This record gives sequence, structure tokens and C-alpha cells, in this order.
Amino acid sequence: MGCSGCGTTPGGCKSKGRCNSGGCSKMHVYDWLSDIAISPYDDFNIFEISFKDGARKGFFINSENLDIYSGDHVVVETSIGYDIGTVSLGGELVKIQMKKRKVKETDEFPKILRIANERELAMMEDARSKEKETMLKARIMARSLGLDMKLGDVEFQADCKKATFYYTATHRVDFRELIKELAKEFKVKIEMRQIGARQEAARVGGIGSCGRELCCSTWINTFKSVNTSAARYQNLSINQTKLSGQCGRLKCCLNFELDTYLDALKDFPEKADYIETEAGTAKLMKTDILKGLMFYAYPKQGIFYPIPIETVKKILTMNQQGKKPADLLEMAEIQEKEESIAFVDVVGQVSLKSLEKTEKRSKKKKLSNNNNPVASQNQNKENSSSTSNPENNQEKKPFNKWKNKRPNQNNSGD
Repeated sequence: MGCSGCGTTPGGCKSKGRCNSGGCSKMHVYDWLSDIAISPYDDFNIFEISFKDGARKGFFINSENLDIYSGDHVVVETSIGYDIGTVSLGGELVKIQMKKRKVKETDEFPKILRIANERELAMMEDARSKEKETMLKARIMARSLGLDMKLGDVEFQADCKKATFYYTATHRVDFRELIKELAKEFKVKIEMRQIGARQEAARVGGIGSCGRELCCSTWINTFKSVNTSAARYQNLSINQTKLSGQCGRLKCCLNFELDTYLDALKDFPEKADYIETEAGTAKLMKTDILKGLMFYAYPKQGIFYPIPIETVKKILTMNQQGKKPADLLEMAEIQEKEESIAFVDVVGQVSLKSLEKTEKRSKKKKLSNNNNPVASQNQNKENSSSTSNPENNQEKKPFNKWKNKRPNQNNSGD
């Protein structure tokens, strides 16, 4: 929330205009209620802590009543050792998140031990620097053992006592031998956790086809199922390469505007594939859902007639009564053509092609003059004589061979 382009720095970011995480992404949340004082009689000691720039989040209880705020680095307890995370939410907003994830306040939560000091933060940075090299070595080990799995990410605990490997696989994988090799190599406790293709894309991150960061790595917490019917309702062509995201599954954004299209489709008439007119039977070719237009065409014509929904309903009622309109041309809606923007040549009238041609001609002349010095001297003399005699500079008119031809003398008066 505190990028270099911003004029002010929010209180929850505390990066002073420099994003330490490389950008406000990976589920970063700004606590808008952090400045609101909570009643001491109704103090809520559960906080949401994020790890590895928002790749993983959890709820922890502040049993020591520490004075912590959003953006602070805190040390939390784990099953083995401790870990360091960032306070992402606190107060009333945590209750909303717990309700979404169906977590009860009566459950047992791990504790927040203390605020992290500089030495502990340096240890966490050292653990993060080992992750890339560890993942590459683990991939080589998995390939050497012939395991059909893909390691997507590695997360070290801040005290370097535990490493969690996230992998994707289509079938069940027996990785017991791999765990032994990893524990022997890195001297830490190994935990293997299987994730789906969408979760892998959320952890790795990236840029989508829209030019923005992936939604799953910025704000989407729960993944809903996406079907090809969502693309059909929106009149999108079923192209697997265009409809698939970085994870290889259908894009989550296909569901974003689906409700709008479904509401607009309620006004469209049913069984309107064909309408009868005196000029013939017209067939429905396509529909513009948002504009409310239905395009009809006659069988042996390539002209599409855009007709509004209300007009189509009237024609259908007329056909049920045995009546037919005269022609679709009278009922079609005239669409205004968009004015094309004329681009101006700001460089000038001289094109690059003409410049290239002149350069080539000058080069050829220089080469010919260098090869034949006598011809070059004669050419220079001719040029000097033409400049001295202005009569020679006049353009010579082409000879007309029909100039002396006698006119046709077939007139009756001669």
C-alpha cells in the first residue's frame, strides 16, 4: 500500500514509499479500522498473521497483550520452533475473516510470542534466500527417483528448523524415499503438502493476459468452479488457449460478469430462432446481449438486420396470429458508424522509403564513378555546360508523330 508512486504512505504499510515485498500484492490487506479505538471491555486479541508476503495466512492469539499494530513483524509459535510473520489484520475485521473461513472464537489458536527484533529478521531473510536453491536441488532429486510430481514452491521456517515443500501431482505419489533424501541433504524437518494447479499459480504469481497481476495471487481466497457454460452465456468462442489461465484451468474471471449476462438474458424471447416475414423466413445469426439486439438474416443474403428485443417479441406475436410484417429492413435498428480517427504524419511528408532510395542511388553513382573516371569527367563537363546554357535547361517536349497529319476532309461544305 505504500508504493513509490504514491504521495502519502498509509499507516499500515510502514514502508515509507518503498514496497519491501516488491509490490502491494500477494493478498496484501490494508486495515482501514486500525485507527478506531476498541473498547477495553470488548478487546479482541485474535490477529491475522501473513507469512511469505501473503502466500499463507493464519489466526494467532495475543495472550501476552502486546502492543502490536498492522504491519508489525511478530514471532509466533509453531509445532517445532518459531516463525516470523506480519500482522495483516486486527480488531473487528478479523471477526469477519474468521466468519468467512468458518473459524470459531472458542477454538484454540497458537500464541504471538513477541515483536521480532533485528537479529530474528536477519535470520528470516537468510532462510528466504535458501528457498530457491533448495527447490532446484529437490527437483533434481525427485527426477532421479522417477517420481511423477512437480515441486512448485518451498517455504522455510524463520528458525530454519522446518521446510515445507508444495507440489502438484495427478496421481498418488509415494515420496517416502524423497523425504529421507531431503532430510539427509538439508538437515531440517521435511513436510510435503499437495496443492492444486490454482493454488500453485497463486503461490508463484505472474501476469495475466489482461496485463495485471493474477487475481488468485492478489485478492481471491476461495476458488469457485468454472465451466464452459459461463463462456457460452457470454457469447465467447470456446478456445481453450484463450480461456485458460496460467494454471492451465479455465480463467476465474469468466465468473465475474456471468451474473450480469444472465440477468440480461432474461429479457430475450425464447424460441426466436426463426421469424416469418412477407419477404421470407429470417434466421437468427447472433445476439448482442448487453445492447439487447438480435441479428437476423435471410437464407440467400449476407445482410444482418439488427432488431431490438421488443420488436422481435411483436413479430413473434404476429406470427402466432398468422400475420407477417413486410420486411425486416423497416424494423431494423440503424447503427451509427463510429468515426475512424485519422492519424496525422507528425514526422513530415518524407517517408523512410524515399530516403532509402536516394541513398541507394547516390551509392551506385559513387561506385560507377570510381570504376570509370573518364565517364565521371564527361558527366561533370555536361553538368557544367547545362548550368551555363539556360536554354538547355528547358524541358524538351516529346515529338508528336501525328502533328503533320492532314485533317479529315469529308465535310460537305468544302
